[in-house]
Parts: sequence; structure tokens; C-alpha cells
Amino acid sequence: MVSFSYKGNLIEIIEGDITDVNCEAIVNAANPSLMGGGGVDGAIHLKGGKTIDLECAELRRTKWPKGLPPGEADITSGGKLKAKYVIHTVGPIYRGQEEDAETLYSSYYRSLEIAKIHGIKCIAFPAISTGIYGYPFEEASVIALKAVTDFLSNKEGYIIKFVLYGQARYQTFVSLASDFLMAYNP
Repeated sequence: MVSFSYKGNLIEIIEGDITDVNCEAIVNAANPSLMGGGGVDGAIHLKGGKTIDLECAELRRTKWPKGLPPGEADITSGGKLKAKYVIHTVGPIYRGQEEDAETLYSSYYRSLEIAKIHGIKCIAFPAISTGIYGYPFEEASVIALKAVTDFLSNKEGYIIKFVLYGQARYQTFVSLASDFLMAYNP
């Protein structure tokens, strides 16, 4: 684990499984259906259990009948997970267009806004959209860091954890974060 102080907040980078992270909320890189899938989404639904599935079904029925739009976020309990909450967000399917970056930024930022509304100060993120959705990892990482630091710019007391699966992604993210935070944290 590597950690950085940022304007009265803590940013941690961890290599591991987001479903095992001890934090108030973890972010799910969801698909629009909110009903689980592969990768992080499938792991969260599987390990979190039926409660998450039922709460996601209720969100679909009452709030998102056409599915959760890319760049938007919503919240359920954490079910059987260590985290009390799961914030579900849908990242973009990468097409190499400018709106991809805007949508990815929004996925991170909206997740943080949802956390703030619920009084959540410890939030763990996966690398949204970098799996089956095909977003280039390094580009997505910089967008994630930008969204998080923009959100934190006038706040204190947050702990943001970036949880990367695999040593190569972890090391790449640590390097990018170090450069990014040195440039934007005078």
C-alpha cells in the first residue's frame, strides 16, 4: 500500500480485491442493469449476497427503469461485504471519443457526491471501465485522479482508496499517482 496526503485528505493505493477492503463504501463498476455481471461487478454481487441484488432490483423498479446511465451513480447497502455500502456507477464503454473521458470523470465524481450525501468519508474505487469496457488503463487512471482531486479540493477528512487488481496495474497506478499528485499538490 502507498498513501498520499492531499489537502487534508488521504489517498491510498492498494493492490488487492476490492470486496475485501475495509472502508465505509466500495464503488462497483456496474453495468446499466445493476444486476451483476463479470469482473468487479460480479464479484461484488456474489460476495455481497442477495441483499445487494434485491436493493439493485428495487432501484431499477423505482428509480432507474431503463437502467443506470453511464456517468451516474446510486447506492445500496453492502450486504455481506465488509463495506457498509456499495456505490454503483456505470463507466463508459471506451470508443476513443471525448465524451468517454467526460463520462468516466462523472462516474468517479458522482460516486463521491453520493458518498458525501450519505456522510461517507472512506470510499474505495476499482479501476472503472478498464476491464471489459476497454478503457486504456493509464488514461483512465489520470481521469480518476483528476475527478477525485477535484472533489477533494475544498474538503477534508476523506480517505479515498484506489484498489487495483494485479501487481502491474498497482505499480503503474502508483507511478501515475505520484507524478499527478506532485504536480497538483504544491
